[in-house]
Amino acid sequence: MTTVGRRALLTAGAAGAATALAGCTSGGDEGPRKPTAAERAAAAEAALRARSATTSRELLLRYDAVVDGHPALAARLAPLRASVAAQVKALAEGGTAPAAGPDASASPSPTPSPTRSLAFVRVPADPAAALRDLAAAARATADTHTAALLTAPPEYARLLASVAASGAAHAYLLTEGGRG
Repeated sequence: MTTVGRRALLTAGAAGAATALAGCTSGGDEGPRKPTAAERAAAAEAALRARSATTSRELLLRYDAVVDGHPALAARLAPLRASVAAQVKALAEGGTAPAAGPDASASPSPTPSPTRSLAFVRVPADPAAALRDLAAAARATADTHTAALLTAPPEYARLLASVAASGAAHAYLLTEGGRG
């Protein structure tokens, strides 16, 4: 009878251990947890913020390249460049995109950092042509921000609309506004 009792005890212990081990690993059998609607919305907004900030950061880089290629335009471009630098910061706030750097709103022609390179931006030799190209880039950036309004949450959509309107004004000031 002792043999049967031992077997019963060993069987029960083995079954208990197996159950305990199964309980430890059964959480992985359910598959990955699906994100909630709020998590999906937050991820979509973070991605939109990153794209929008990058778009404006590229325009900021263009301003820097024009000033680098045509230093005589620095005073004229300084307020517009400062506006774009502020927009980059505002567009990235609350998201994961880094701002253009500590010098984003500083002088009209900051020293390029390793994360930014003026070498990849072509600037026409003629200052008027450089301003036209910069105006076209401002217009394209404004158009990109306007298109993003369709998927933006309400508060961020208001910011994008403001930035897009500012870009349209910049395009005007860079071309028509300079005549007179």
